[in-house]
Order: sequence, then structure tokens, then C-alpha cells
Amino acid sequence: MGSVTWRKAYGALKDSTKVGLANFNSEYKDLDIAIVKATNHVECPPKERHFRRIMFANSANRPRADVAYSICALARRLSKTKNWIVALKTLIVIHRLLREGDGSFKDDFLSYSYRGNILQLPNFRDDSSPLAWDSSAWVRLYAFYLHERVECFRVLKYDVEADRLVKVPQASGKAHSRTRTLPCEDLLDQLPALQKLLLRLISCQV
Repeated sequence: MGSVTWRKAYGALKDSTKVGLANFNSEYKDLDIAIVKATNHVECPPKERHFRRIMFANSANRPRADVAYSICALARRLSKTKNWIVALKTLIVIHRLLREGDGSFKDDFLSYSYRGNILQLPNFRDDSSPLAWDSSAWVRLYAFYLHERVECFRVLKYDVEADRLVKVPQASGKAHSRTRTLPCEDLLDQLPALQKLLLRLISCQV
């Protein structure tokens, strides 16, 4: 068996084991299984049905304990894995939750990230193959970008990506970014955070 085939088989076995263990968690079983399946070792984007299950658990009408558990589970998945595919897919799930979720999730995630440094992955390495080694660098950059985005949300009090287009009532149908309507004084206060976010975004380009 080739090394690549062996790694894929081993990754599939780990995913199956985690799904089996999740079945013993009666309270959050469905959520745990959705997280494992959305962030499995298969080299493809997270499946939409699994992401939607995670999204539902983090909606505004869910108990905040459910949201806290979800954030902790994603943070644990990210911190324990040494596989670049799992790490990348976990970051994608977090990114989509930040982008498509409601403001309460962003607030909870911001609060948790202060204590846990979820998106700090300076030492992440997957040395299982040359591709994995190269991809590890991009995973670290992507995590830094998401970390900076959360920091930008903390400073600006709004999400520059999710809220970047604000429709003007009774206007010509055009849309504009919220920053264009800020007074100069407020814009100068927010400019350093926006510049850092832009630099992190540029660094992700390969």
C-alpha cells in the first residue's frame, strides 16, 4: 500500500472512530457527528448538509450553551489535528459561520477567542508529504486572516465582509460599503484595523 493510500485509509479510520465516539454523546451527538463529517480527511469542501447542521446549532434562537459547545468543539478539532485538510476544512466552517451567522455568534466567538486563542496556529505543520508541508503554510496564513477579521469586528463593531454592502433606501439601487459613510474621525480610528485585515488578506494570495 502506497504512503498516500495509507494516509487516506488512516484518516478515514480516524473519522469513523470519532463518529462512533460521538454516538455516546446523547446531548450533542448530531452536532458532534456533523462537525467530524464536515471537517473529515477527504480532500473536498465541507458538505453543505453537515455545515447547515452546524449553522443551525449556532443560530440566534438556540441556547447559548449550544453555541458555546459548538465553538469549543471546533476549537478542539482545530487544535488537535495535524492534518492540513482537517485544519483547512475547520477554518472554512468557522469562516462561513462568521460570514453567514448572526451577530450573536460573532460576539460569542469573539469572547471565546480571547480565552482560547482559537485561530492562533503559528506552529501548525503537516509534514506527511511535500503538498501537506506547502499547504500547512497557507493554513497558517488563513488562520491569521480569520483572527485579524475577528479583531477587526471587535474594533469596528460590525463585520466588514458580511456587512460590506448596505443598500440605500429609495436610492438608485446602488450599494456601498459602510466605511464610506463614516465620519473622518471614526474612519481614522478604524483605519489601522482595516489595514491589518487587508494585509492578512493579501498574504493569503498564492
